Amino acid sequence: MGYTEYCNVVVNTRTRATDRLYTYQIPNSFIGKVKIGDKVIVPFGQGNKLLEGFVLEVNSNDDIQNIKGIKAIKDVLYDDINLSKKQIELCRWMRKTYLCSYYEAIQCLIPRGTTLKKKKVYKINEAALDSINISKDYYNDNNQIIKVLLDNGSITQKELTKKLGYDCSKELNKLLKNNIIEMKEKFYSDISIKYKRVAKINFNSDEIDEVIAGLHKRAFKQVQVLKYIARKKKIELSKLIEDTKTSRAVINSLIKKNFIKISNEIDYRTPFDIDDIKKDKPKELNNEQQRVYRDIINSIKKKAYETFLLHGVTGSGKTEVYMQLVDYVISNNQQAIILVPEISLTPQIVDKFLKRFGNNVAVLHSKLSLGERYDQWKKIKNNEISIVIGARSAIFAPCNNLGLVIIDEEHESSYKSEMNPKYHTIDVAKYLCRANNAVLVMGTATPSIESYYKAKNGSYKLLELKKRFNKNPLPKVEVIDMRIELEEGNKGIFSRKLYSLMKNSLLDDKQVILFLNRRGYSTFVSCRSCGYVLKCPNCDISLTYHQKDNIAKCHYCGHKSVVPRICPECKSKYIKFFGLGTEKVEEYVNKLFPSYRTGRLDIDTTSKKGSLEKIIEAFEKKEIHILIGTQMVTKGLDFPYVTLVGVLSADITLNLPDYRANERTFQLLTQVAGRAGRHDFKGNVIIQTYSPNNYAINASQKHDYEEFYDREIGLRKEFSYPPFYNIINVIILGKNEMAVIKSANRLFQKIQGTIIKDKSLNNVQLLGPNPAILGRIKGNYRWQILLKYQSVDHENIKSIINNICNINKSRYIENNVGLIFDMKPYSIF
Repeated sequence: MGYTEYCNVVVNTRTRATDRLYTYQIPNSFIGKVKIGDKVIVPFGQGNKLLEGFVLEVNSNDDIQNIKGIKAIKDVLYDDINLSKKQIELCRWMRKTYLCSYYEAIQCLIPRGTTLKKKKVYKINEAALDSINISKDYYNDNNQIIKVLLDNGSITQKELTKKLGYDCSKELNKLLKNNIIEMKEKFYSDISIKYKRVAKINFNSDEIDEVIAGLHKRAFKQVQVLKYIARKKKIELSKLIEDTKTSRAVINSLIKKNFIKISNEIDYRTPFDIDDIKKDKPKELNNEQQRVYRDIINSIKKKAYETFLLHGVTGSGKTEVYMQLVDYVISNNQQAIILVPEISLTPQIVDKFLKRFGNNVAVLHSKLSLGERYDQWKKIKNNEISIVIGARSAIFAPCNNLGLVIIDEEHESSYKSEMNPKYHTIDVAKYLCRANNAVLVMGTATPSIESYYKAKNGSYKLLELKKRFNKNPLPKVEVIDMRIELEEGNKGIFSRKLYSLMKNSLLDDKQVILFLNRRGYSTFVSCRSCGYVLKCPNCDISLTYHQKDNIAKCHYCGHKSVVPRICPECKSKYIKFFGLGTEKVEEYVNKLFPSYRTGRLDIDTTSKKGSLEKIIEAFEKKEIHILIGTQMVTKGLDFPYVTLVGVLSADITLNLPDYRANERTFQLLTQVAGRAGRHDFKGNVIIQTYSPNNYAINASQKHDYEEFYDREIGLRKEFSYPPFYNIINVIILGKNEMAVIKSANRLFQKIQGTIIKDKSLNNVQLLGPNPAILGRIKGNYRWQILLKYQSVDHENIKSIINNICNINKSRYIENNVGLIFDMKPYSIF
């Protein structure tokens, strides 16, 4: 009996029901060549449908006994999209931790656009070519299919239809049935490798004088080109022609003489131009910064996992500390990942790192094109890059020698994924740092309650920066009671104090930031006669009016609707716009201050590639005087001439039906206040509110995190919220409302019964089943079951949920009803 190899493969079936490893035989032609982590093509199911998969284990024939009907893998894809052993272990950990599927975890680890797709390709059957006269029966004035196939070799039905000008499905089926043509499935991805033509000299550089001496005396251009290439070592062909102002004929002549050679090289797409960036030098750290730097460096030197919480006031110089830590790490041939919560922060922080570290920086975020993202990922994997900067998903960068992870603004909700798998970036970072004996640094001016609690209890090491790097005082914050403004006749958007300070700041050639956490023009459209509200047909929310496009939009599913002139319910003409969004604020500011240019920073103005960078650059250059924005303007941005920040309504986040509402309010107010007075000029902050006595608002006015924390941690303990209790949110969703309700009730009863029987569990609180706060999204009705429990019961509770809701899901869940598991949810909407 010959030697046989087998591999265990996770197959991309796009369903939870088949989320396990499948054993495949490795054909003789691939024995010894298939490695753990390779991407393969395998036949799957009764129809042997070809699917993509990843090899997670390789076994010899000693491990596989008496198993009949094992299929063989069809192909191995030798490209860069394979998984390392460390990535596979991370994949297993994510599957266990977040109750996700293998492939949901794998999707986090590989670049977007590299998952294989299939298309059907049609071509003439080779066997039919010998009897091509049969085409007379099929190839006539009404049927051009065979001619097109003969001309093109192979073609998709979509391409064929386009060439013919009509739907040819029936004719195709007839030709297939008669074996005149054949159909094959072809795999492809959305990303192609980009190449460039590169010129090199084809002799030793020390022979240059001898080669030139052998050229004709009048071959001036050839001499110029050879000298230029020899000096550059190699150069892109198009740039060579442009720089030397030569012709292709000169190049061809040198190629014929075998003096130069032209070859294809991978052309890495990059989102920035390193040639236009001026280098920067490290700044001298102050005493506080030096103390923080030394503490973290001592831990890095030990090459042992440790987590630091760096609590530094806004403007305290955290970024400079980050850069000097990174400098130390890469000088020791290790890699570093720096995470920011929003793409809006990326341009400024990337610019700072590029000025310091040049082309040793890669950027990963969702605004990059698929090609740019793939090439950045590839350079990291090939160890050509030491520093990775990006938003949440950059934590999965394929670093082979990780030494440091920095999570800036660690408190931000954007670090929690709202897509499956619903991972938290901090949890993944902890896992990676443990696995690589690396150090994790989490920095913020407003730590999350959970993180600060862990720092107080010694799970994290707490480091503090209590002063701004330039020794400037924190901005003066004034809270304006909008109830009084209303009583005194001011019905405008701005309080009198905010208007006065805006006027003074602009006259003083300074800049203003206005913060409102609502985009659009008006937050809802309603009939004043009967109370009708224009709602999304797919979601259980009102539509937001956008004046620029003159349409109402749903901010959850993207549905757009024309605003009716008369009420659809009562036919009255009293359709009006209510509420305030950033678009309306911009219009109002333009009327009050027509001589000054305004800019708006929200999702609507930054959706196009490069638009975000243009707005920020214009504000930096003082081409924009007043910047209006959502929470994009609150985080990490650094503008030296901003002396005034206005918060137009602190009540928006305060009144959310969520236990984190006060925490979010404090964080947003403190962060946006930190944009003022960061450099040479003192700052002022105006907070407008209808709840001036709220403790989160009062603490943010005093820049007093400790005061806020002491009040908030007491409430969390009293009402059994994190960090004292964990939460699991089980969301049941589907198009059929009754099926969703039935499934939710069955699940609840089964979970409740199992918990009651398990005497080892402590005080577990089971809440529900109830309609979710957002009861319908994208046409799916949503119900939820909440579990609150102590950390000691986490593994036990997770096992119960996995067994009932995942493994035995079909017993309790109706057809076409789905489940989402959110472990430690940031929001319970």
